[in-house]
Amino acid sequence: MNISRARTIAFDVLLRVAKQDAYADDVLRAELDVSVKSEDAGLATELALGVLRWQRLLDFLIDRYLKNPADVADAEVRIALRLGIYQIYFLDRVPAHAAVQESVELVKRARKRSAANFVNAILRKAAKESFPEDSPADIVARLLPAEMPLAERLGIQYSHPTWIVERWIRTFGEERTRGLLPANNGVPVLSGYLLDLQRREEATQSLRKAGCRVQPGRLLREAWVLQGGNPSASEAVRDGWVAIQDEASQAVACLVVVDPGNVVLDLCAAPGGKTLLLSRAAGAQGHVVAADLHENRVRTMKERFKNAGIRNVETMVLDGATPIPFERPFDRTFDRILVDVPCSGTGTLARHPEIRWKLRAEDLGDLRQRQARLLRNALPHMAPGGRLVYSTCSLEPEENETVVREVLTTFAGTFQIADPRMGLEGFLQESVHAGDLVGADHFFRTIPREGGTDGFFCAAIEWRKA
Repeated sequence: MNISRARTIAFDVLLRVAKQDAYADDVLRAELDVSVKSEDAGLATELALGVLRWQRLLDFLIDRYLKNPADVADAEVRIALRLGIYQIYFLDRVPAHAAVQESVELVKRARKRSAANFVNAILRKAAKESFPEDSPADIVARLLPAEMPLAERLGIQYSHPTWIVERWIRTFGEERTRGLLPANNGVPVLSGYLLDLQRREEATQSLRKAGCRVQPGRLLREAWVLQGGNPSASEAVRDGWVAIQDEASQAVACLVVVDPGNVVLDLCAAPGGKTLLLSRAAGAQGHVVAADLHENRVRTMKERFKNAGIRNVETMVLDGATPIPFERPFDRTFDRILVDVPCSGTGTLARHPEIRWKLRAEDLGDLRQRQARLLRNALPHMAPGGRLVYSTCSLEPEENETVVREVLTTFAGTFQIADPRMGLEGFLQESVHAGDLVGADHFFRTIPREGGTDGFFCAAIEWRKA
C-alpha cells in the first residue's frame, strides 16, 4: 500500500521534533516546497501540528489499551499511534480504515515492522470505540476520575502540562484559563504584510495562484489574513514581496513608532520579520542595525534582507546580554530601539505547540535573568527623546511587567513607561481601539482567545520628562 505524501511528511516532521528537538514550523516550511500539492500541504500541516497540540490527550487514549505505557518505547511507534488516533477522533473526512492502514505502513516504513500488528490492533480498537458526535475533550472528560485535581484534569482534557495549567489558574483565574486552553489547540490565523508596496496586485495574484484567499487584517490596517493554500510556495513569499507574520507581532514593530530618517537598533532581530517593518518605516534616509546572538541566524537574516531589496539595514552578531559595544569606535545612540527578547513563547502555543512539551517551570527563571540583562544593557543606548520597546510572546508576568519594573528601578527614575496608545491608533483597523489592547498600566497585551492573534506583551519606555 502506498502511503500518502501528506502522512509521510507529517510523520517525518513529528519524528524530527521528537528526536532532534526541531521546531515543527521550521521543518514544515522546508518540506512544503512547490512540489507539494496544496491539499497535501494542508493535510500534512493539520496532522503534524494537530498531533503536537493534542499530544497528551492522544497519549491518554492510547495508554488505555496498553498494559504498560512503556510497551511503546520507540518514538516511531508512538508517533504512528498518535497519527492514527488523531485521524480517528479529530478528522471526519478521513475514513477510519485509511487511518489504521496508513499508520501501520508508516511503522513499516520506519523499519519497525515487528510493531505493525501491535499498531493495527490498537487502532482498530480505537476505531470501534470512537464517538464521532462527541468532541475528544468531552470523551476524555467522562473517562477521568471525579477526584482528579482540576489542573491535571484540564491538562489531560485540553492537552497541556499540568504545571502550566496550575500557574495560569493562579495568574488568570479558572474562567480565563478555561478559555485559553482550547484557544491554544485551535488553528491560528495566518497573517502577513506586503513589504514591497509597488507589487500589491502582483503579490495578490501570486498568493491566489498558490490557493490562498487574501483578506484584510483583523487588527491592523496594512495586515493581510491568508486563508487556505500554501503561501510558502508562492512567488510573493519566496521573493520577499510578502512576509508571513502574526498581526500581534506586526503590532510590536508599529509600537516602536519609527519616523523617516530614524536610526534604529533591533537588538534580538532574527528571523527579521519585525526588522523589515522597522526598515520600511525608517526609509531610505534612515538606518537600522539588526543584531542577533547567533551567527547562522544573522547570515540567514542578511540573505533575507538582500532578497527583499532592503538596503538600509546593517546586520551584526552581538550578545546583547553582555555590555553592548556601542562605545568608541562605534559611538552610537539610537532614536528607536526594539528589544524583542527570547522568551518562553507561551503566547504562541497554537502556532508552536511543541513548546508546551519542551518548556520547564525552571526555564522561566533563567529566561527572566537574560531578559533583564538585555533590557538593562539596551537602555543607555537610547538617544535623548528616543523610544525603546521591550516585547515578548509570553503570557507570564515574570517575563513581562516584572522584568520592566525591576530594570527601571535600577536607573533611578531616568526612564518611564510611556502610554503607547497614541502611536498605535494610526495602525489599527477602524473597528479596533487602542484602549482594547493597552491596559491602565500602559502595557500592551494580546491574548490568543480574545484577539484572534498570538499572545504578546509590550512596554514602551522613554526618557523621563523633567
